[in-house]
Amino acid sequence: MDADGKPAMTETGEPSPGTRSGFVALIGAPNAGKSTLLNQLVGAKVSIVTHKVQTTRALVRGIATRDRTQIVFVDTPGIFKPRRRLDRAMVTTAWGGAKDADIVAFLLDAERGIRGDAETILDNLSEVRQPKILILNKVDRIKRDKLLVLAAEANERVSFDRTFMISALTGDGCDDLLGYLAEALPEGPWYYPEDQISDLPMRQLAAEITREKIYMRLHQELPYSAHVETEKWEEKKDGSVRIEQVIYVERESQKKIVLGHKGSTIRDIGQAAREDIAQILEQKVHLFLFVKVRENWGDDPERYREMGLEFPG
Repeated sequence: MDADGKPAMTETGEPSPGTRSGFVALIGAPNAGKSTLLNQLVGAKVSIVTHKVQTTRALVRGIATRDRTQIVFVDTPGIFKPRRRLDRAMVTTAWGGAKDADIVAFLLDAERGIRGDAETILDNLSEVRQPKILILNKVDRIKRDKLLVLAAEANERVSFDRTFMISALTGDGCDDLLGYLAEALPEGPWYYPEDQISDLPMRQLAAEITREKIYMRLHQELPYSAHVETEKWEEKKDGSVRIEQVIYVERESQKKIVLGHKGSTIRDIGQAAREDIAQILEQKVHLFLFVKVRENWGDDPERYREMGLEFPG
């Protein structure tokens, strides 16, 4: 360790020998709290969080450092019974992320218990060969005796190495989880620079934040047929950044919903997104949003590539 308590670095900027690193896949049913947990563990917003299910579409990596270990968390899309082409791509991506990780962390909503999508995941987890841990989330809402029964039932179905009881929202239990992972991951060099918290390009992260604000504002009126792209990113001489984004919807009626009466809705969305983006960038942001209709974008292979998804045939 250096004088600041940080891992010693070599002349090339890499952590010195004795470091650990690895990938931890967070899997679970939609709305189990994976994105909330990822942001809590990383200490910053790297994945969008809404009360609308299935908002994480691709693999989002968040990076946490604990002592001499770099933990790369992979927030996977919620695993559910797919109905549309986009659904199939998301589920395939989720299981692919689990099979590529060093450790698979199954996040179970303690309030919902083992049923529906969570039960399906447990049935399939036995086929995943990587070490697995169980994380019971929202434990502050459940009596301890019920939690113990739930943990026992899950461990009967799958051989988990460890069980953790946490609240992703408050952070309770997350320190113990990080401590375990820091010791469990293999020795090796770090994958990313010490101060990096995500491997998402800032243009894509900014688009994800705007998409989050759309869902939070329009969760009842707008279905999942909205996609955001950052088209322009200009660093200004005064230290601010000008960002232009396009919100794509599939129908003219959806465009009117996003715009709102006299543009009131898109102004609210833009203000909320601008504040979050500015906080992450730590600089002033000028955000300009445009809405365009792109019919059946959910069947366009190019859109899938932009989201980091494989286009299903």
